Amino acid sequence: MPPRPPPHLAAAAASVLLLIFATGTTGHTCSTPPSPCPPFASTPPFPFSLSPGCGHPSFHIKCATPRATISINNLTFSLLRFEPNSTSLLLSPQPADTTTTHRNCTPSRPLSIPTKPINLSASPFHVSDSSCSRLSVLKPCPPPNLPNCSHCSWQCKLIKDPVQLLHESCGSASTHPQLSEQGCQADILDFLDNFLTWGIEIEWDENQDTYFSKCKDCQSKSGVCAYNSTDPEKEFICVLSRSQVSPPWISQQRPNRIAILSLIFLFICLLLVATISTIIVRSRPKLSNTEEDPAILYLHRHRSASLLPPTFTYEELAVSTNNFDPKRKIGDGGFGSVYLGQLQDDRIVAVKYLHKHQPTISTAAEAAKALTSTKSFCNEILILSSINHPNLVKLHGYCSDQRGLLLVYDYVPNGTLADHLHGSKSLYRKGSLKWQVRVDMALQIAIVIEYLHYSVVPPIVHRDITSSNIFIEKDMRVKVGDFGLSRLLVRDTESVWTGPQGTPGYLDPEYYRSFHLTEKSDVYSFGVVLLELVTGMRAVDQRREKREVALADLAVARIQMGLLEELVDLDLVGDGEAAMAGVAAAAELAFRCVAADKDDRPDAREVVAELRRIRSRTRGVVGPARSSNSTNHVVPES
Repeated sequence: MPPRPPPHLAAAAASVLLLIFATGTTGHTCSTPPSPCPPFASTPPFPFSLSPGCGHPSFHIKCATPRATISINNLTFSLLRFEPNSTSLLLSPQPADTTTTHRNCTPSRPLSIPTKPINLSASPFHVSDSSCSRLSVLKPCPPPNLPNCSHCSWQCKLIKDPVQLLHESCGSASTHPQLSEQGCQADILDFLDNFLTWGIEIEWDENQDTYFSKCKDCQSKSGVCAYNSTDPEKEFICVLSRSQVSPPWISQQRPNRIAILSLIFLFICLLLVATISTIIVRSRPKLSNTEEDPAILYLHRHRSASLLPPTFTYEELAVSTNNFDPKRKIGDGGFGSVYLGQLQDDRIVAVKYLHKHQPTISTAAEAAKALTSTKSFCNEILILSSINHPNLVKLHGYCSDQRGLLLVYDYVPNGTLADHLHGSKSLYRKGSLKWQVRVDMALQIAIVIEYLHYSVVPPIVHRDITSSNIFIEKDMRVKVGDFGLSRLLVRDTESVWTGPQGTPGYLDPEYYRSFHLTEKSDVYSFGVVLLELVTGMRAVDQRREKREVALADLAVARIQMGLLEELVDLDLVGDGEAAMAGVAAAAELAFRCVAADKDDRPDAREVVAELRRIRSRTRGVVGPARSSNSTNHVVPES
């Protein structure tokens, strides 16, 4: 037996049924007044209406910008003024399309004068005496300045007799009182244009129209005055309010059995739909209306929404990656996969897909991994949205969705440093990495670390400087990415207490022992990358002897024994004596960077200065080291 629908759904179905009864009985919607439109602050009373079929058929108002309009005898007027307790209106005719002939007949400027007389005959309206009088006394100064009357006959008629503008609505000029002598006008058409712009006063007489008397009777019964808009004669209708409408089963008249059965069937269908909807809603994972995405809440708690990068929908990024096609996968990381995508504006991007915690996660390990993935997602957004450097990968936006967490980056097309040093020679041609290119790369990486440590407030510890997180542009410039593990470092404490996280082979051993994170942890990781550039070896290689699996351990032992030549990449041997001297200096710098005690390591500024000297000697040019500091960027603490 299906569950009963909630009371609010049953009540809604019953309300819909009563609404159908009410609508079917009245046959009209005039009992529900529409929202007012300018120039009215409220819905105007009878004879006016804003709904087709309501009010008086000649007093239908249409909302428009900048003013509401009313149509009389197929001529549209702007409604300038309306007094609720008055039987007059101030109207301005809307200008018709101006033809070339009409423009030639008014060469000074386009006018709003209609191309035919304003005819109010057979309508409840007539022009007020005051408006007629203003035209009846108007005359051109002799001799009148007439256009070519063979082409502009209407303009000539208006100049000679301006009252013709109002057709027969004014009668003859002698029948209207002379309010004031206007005197002659040199430009009659210009005067008429201003006259129409300021408005014509229109009056109506309710004693001459049966609609008004019928409406009074209707209103006495608390009804709403309306008419049949589909009937050519527009017969008057009195619409009773819904509170007066009784359901057919309590009517004293004999009910229509077919109608009642149809309504009962409709009611049963509504209840069935409500029941099925309830079952579907309850079968879905429950999400409280007040419960929001925890990732979004975290981001907004730590950063103003206006400072965060743009958001993408899951569907947008699915389309851009051909629904995360495995053929478009360009990389895998500790927390997700990276796909090549093309956005709607044709930008080529890299889309990192991180899975989010789902209610179906059953093990503690899976839950911990999902939580770490979410923290990494938020951390990378907060970090990358606060810093800017040409050697950093740019974050274009993100998406937080139940189906996954996604980050959208610049696509760097030439692989990673790890690909070039340890990947397929046929793809990346490791031999093309001459020492000059390698030392330039090392300097760019060091400059990024110096920027993070000294040009950002508070400083940032990247915590995952590896050759796999260093991306190569086509011109061999580098971009450092993957800030998922990065942390802000408060200068007052000089370190952050945190569990060891990072990539094996690059992880600072002192950080691993003490759990204290400092800038020197990044220096250690950079030292390993520098050793990779010098030796061409992997940071971790299980094929080596146990004590030499880690490149840092291998290099330190060889350098201490004076066996540096056993470490140098054979691809560098042919680069010349200057290059080899630079290789030796870089190896010595790397040796200092991977010192076991952090106090024995140089800081990022010293590393940058030394690499500048090494690069200068390699090029045969010796010069002072330049400062790479840039304007401080302030990053809020997270």
